[in-house]
Amino acid sequence: MSGRKTSVPKTVAWHVISVLLLVIVLYPLVWLIGGSFKESNEIVGSIDPFPVRPIVDNYISAVEGIAGIPATSFFLNSLIISALTVVGVVLSCSLAAYSFARLRFRGRNVMFAMMIATLLLPFHVMLIPQYIIFNNLGLVNTYVPLILPKFLAVDAFFVFLFVQFMRGIPKELDEAAKIDGAGHWLIFWRVLMPLARPAVITASIFAFIWSWNDFLGPLVYISDPERYPLPLALQLYIDQEQFSDYGAMIAMSMLSLVPILLFFLAFQRFLVQGVATSGMKG
Repeated sequence: MSGRKTSVPKTVAWHVISVLLLVIVLYPLVWLIGGSFKESNEIVGSIDPFPVRPIVDNYISAVEGIAGIPATSFFLNSLIISALTVVGVVLSCSLAAYSFARLRFRGRNVMFAMMIATLLLPFHVMLIPQYIIFNNLGLVNTYVPLILPKFLAVDAFFVFLFVQFMRGIPKELDEAAKIDGAGHWLIFWRVLMPLARPAVITASIFAFIWSWNDFLGPLVYISDPERYPLPLALQLYIDQEQFSDYGAMIAMSMLSLVPILLFFLAFQRFLVQGVATSGMKG
C-alpha cells in the first residue's frame, strides 16, 4: 500500500509537468493563430493569445498581397523553388548514394568520409564563395543559385540517407539484373529506386519543407520583390518608417503553413517508414 501511495504523487507530478511543458510548447502556435485574427495595434506588446474582437481583415489583406504584388505570386515562387529542389535532391543524391552503396572504386571510403564531414561545415562558411561565383556568372537575382546546387548532390544528409537505405537492399537483386543484361543505370532506375520509395518520400518531405522555409538563401540572392518566395515576402509587411501590418504578416504566415501541413499529412506514413528503414545496414 505504501508503494502505491508514493507512486500516486509521482504520477500526478509527472502529468502536471507534462501539461506545463505542453502549454509552453504550444503557446507560440496558439498565439500565432490568435494573432492572425487581431488588429495590428492589438498584436504589439500583447501576450494574450486570444483576440478581444476577432477579425478576418488580416487574411483578406494577406490574400490581396502587398506592394502591388498578389500573394499568389509569392506562393508560386516558393512552389517553383521547392519543387525543383525536391527533384534535384532526389535525382542527384540518389545517384551519388548508388555509387557509394553499390560501386567499388579506389578511395570510396575516404570520399564518403569527406562527404559526411561536410555535415559539420556551417552553411554560412560557403555562402560568400558561392555568392562570388554566381555573381561573376551573372546569376544573382535569379533562382539558379537556389536550385542548381541541389542538382549537384551537395546535401550530404540526403546522400547518407539514400546510402543507408540502399545498403539494406539485397545485392542479389543487382546480380539477377546483371544476368538479364542490365547495366548500372537500369539497376539503379528499375531495381533500386522502386524499392527505395520510402527513402525518396522522406528526402522529398525534408527537402520541400527546408526549401519552403528557407529565408537566408533568397535574402542573399534575390533582390526583386516580384521574385520573392513566401519567407522573404513576409518582411514586406514590416515598414520601419511607416505603418507595419503585423496582422496581415501573421495571417500570411499561417497561410504559408498550409502547403507544408498538407504535404506532410499526405506522406507522413512514408516518412516514418523511411526513417526507420534507412538505418539498416547491408
